[in-house]
Amino acid sequence: MAMKRIFSGMQPTNRLHLGNYLGALRNWVDLQQQDYECIFCVVDLHAITVPQEADKLAQSTREIAAAYIAAGIDADKCIIFPQSAVPAHSQLMWLLATMTQMGKLDRMTQFKDKAGKNAERAGLGLYAYPVLMAADILAYKATHVPVGEDQKQHLELAREIASTFNTRYNTTFFPQPEPQILGEATRIMSLRDGTKKMSKSEESDYSRINLTDDADAIALKIRKAQTDPEPLPSEVAGLKDRAGADNLVTIYAALKRCSKADVLAEFGGSTFSVFKPALAELAVETLTPMTSRMTSLLANPDEIDRILARGAEKADAIAKPILKEAMEIMGFWPGK
Repeated sequence: MAMKRIFSGMQPTNRLHLGNYLGALRNWVDLQQQDYECIFCVVDLHAITVPQEADKLAQSTREIAAAYIAAGIDADKCIIFPQSAVPAHSQLMWLLATMTQMGKLDRMTQFKDKAGKNAERAGLGLYAYPVLMAADILAYKATHVPVGEDQKQHLELAREIASTFNTRYNTTFFPQPEPQILGEATRIMSLRDGTKKMSKSEESDYSRINLTDDADAIALKIRKAQTDPEPLPSEVAGLKDRAGADNLVTIYAALKRCSKADVLAEFGGSTFSVFKPALAELAVETLTPMTSRMTSLLANPDEIDRILARGAEKADAIAKPILKEAMEIMGFWPGK
């Protein structure tokens, strides 16, 4: 049976929040228990598509790595490393960029969202972000990629780029990576506006639960979360057009690992003065051990650096020969 390899990553920008945990990190933890080789990257090259403070980037990378480990990623089972530490990402990105059509990049909705009205002033890196993402995946011949809804378009482009390479050079060298969208809570929304995705960049800290928040902060943010005057419905259909209520029920279901129908079977007819304290208690119970573990890890940055260095060596050992073979297929001088 062919080996299955997972690749995924997060940017070292701002703090990770509940949406990152429920939508991605917890799923990664589950995947490492299955029949996959797991590679989890801190994608610092992607982070610099927007300006970063140079003196903070390395520390931000450590913080994301600490969050991975605190969430339950086992550094002995999985590879955890910074993207920039493995040259194959950047090198393969250029090779793949030469066979990526501009028209396909023009259709990437995330560039339009991030660049907004300033598209003409946006950097090439932001525009070419999906090609680097393709290189991240294909540098390891990853077979599966856990993605959120907002990244599905980029993964589809990675599949198309792999197909273009294989067709152009009459080979089956690169696999077609398959998306994995796991769990009920793939899209956690802002606590202040249930129509917007929970984001690290939203101005109000009350819009999100950070993985570094203590119990009091978590409880306060849930207490202040957007809702409406009506009690919870007894069926999921009753959450339609009630974005704030739907979001809190979704969060409870994800934390409890049950369905929204199960949550409403228990709390249907309850007011939010009853439901919010129950949600806060569940969130604190789930997140507090992670917060404590992160605090402990960040107090020992040398240990984090050791884990990242070891991971970078393992990742490079996989990606380097794949890059070399890809270059040979393309006709480059093979070297020694």
